[in-house]
Amino acid sequence: MILTVTPNAALDVTYQVDALTPYATHRVAAVAERAGGKGVNVARVLHGLGTPVLATGLAGGPTGQRLRELLVADDVAEAFLPVTGDARRTVVVADRADATGFWEPGPNVSAAEWSGFTAHFAALLAGVKVVVLSGSLPPGVPATAYAELLALAHAAGAATILDADGDPLRQGLRVQPDLVKPNASELHALTGIRVDGPDAARTAVAALRELGAGDVVASLGGGGLVAVSAQGVWRARLAEPLTGNPTGAGDACVAALARGLLTGQPWPERLRDAVALSAAAVLSPVAGTVDPDVYQRLRTEVIVDAC
Repeated sequence: MILTVTPNAALDVTYQVDALTPYATHRVAAVAERAGGKGVNVARVLHGLGTPVLATGLAGGPTGQRLRELLVADDVAEAFLPVTGDARRTVVVADRADATGFWEPGPNVSAAEWSGFTAHFAALLAGVKVVVLSGSLPPGVPATAYAELLALAHAAGAATILDADGDPLRQGLRVQPDLVKPNASELHALTGIRVDGPDAARTAVAALRELGAGDVVASLGGGGLVAVSAQGVWRARLAEPLTGNPTGAGDACVAALARGLLTGQPWPERLRDAVALSAAAVLSPVAGTVDPDVYQRLRTEVIVDAC
C-alpha cells in the first residue's frame, strides 16, 4: 500500500472562466469543490488507477471536516488527524489557457499537535511499502518535519518520495529520501543552477543528489521530465506541450512515480506513465482528476530517450 502525507491539506475551490483579466469582473461558468493539497491529489489519482492508497495529514475545523467528507464521497481512504485550527482553502481561477492560484497559509499547529501527528503517522506505517510526503507545511510545524517523517518511514522499511521545496526539502534531503521530484525553480533555489533546459537540469540534479537525494525526477513543465537514478538517465516528454490547468499536474506525476516504485516498474515505462498522467491532469478542469481514456491516449505519444 501507498501512504500519502499532506501536512497542509486544503479545501480546493476551482472557478472556471472564459478568460482571466486582471482588475475585471468575471462571470464564473462553473465551480468545483474538492479535497486538496498535494498529497491528497496524489492519493486521488492513485485511487483512480486502482492502486491501494491511504491519505493522511492534518485537517482541522469545519473546513477540515468538509475536506474529509469529500474524500469519503470520492471513496478515497483517509486517516487525517484533526487539529484545533481550521484547514486552509485554496482558490484556482482557470480559463482555457492556464490557471491562477490563491493559497491560504494554513492553520497554526502547536508543538503538541505535531508530536501527536508523528505518533499517528508511525502507527499507520504497518504494511506500507511507499510513503509520499508532499507540499507545504502549515505555520507552527518545524522545517525538520519531513526529515522526522522520512526517518520514521525508513525505520519501518518503507520507500519514500519527497515533493517539497525550501528549507523543508533541504532538511529532508539529509535523511536521503529514495526519490525526490523538484521542479525547475526548486532545483535553482537549492543548487543555484538556473534550469533552462534538459542539460542544465541534469547538472542541477547531480548537485541535488550530492545533497542526499536518491533518485531524482525533475519536472521542466512543458519540457517534460529528466530522471536520474542508479539505473540510468532519461528524458521523457510529449512532442508538443499542452495548455490547460496545470494545477495538480505535478501531483499526478508523483502518483505515477509512486506506483512505479511500488510495483518495480522499469524506469522508461514509469516515466511514460508520469508524463501521460501529468499531461492528462493539465487537460482536466480540476486538480487531482485524470480522465483514464485521455491518459491512455497520451501514453502512446510520450517520447522517452536515454541520455
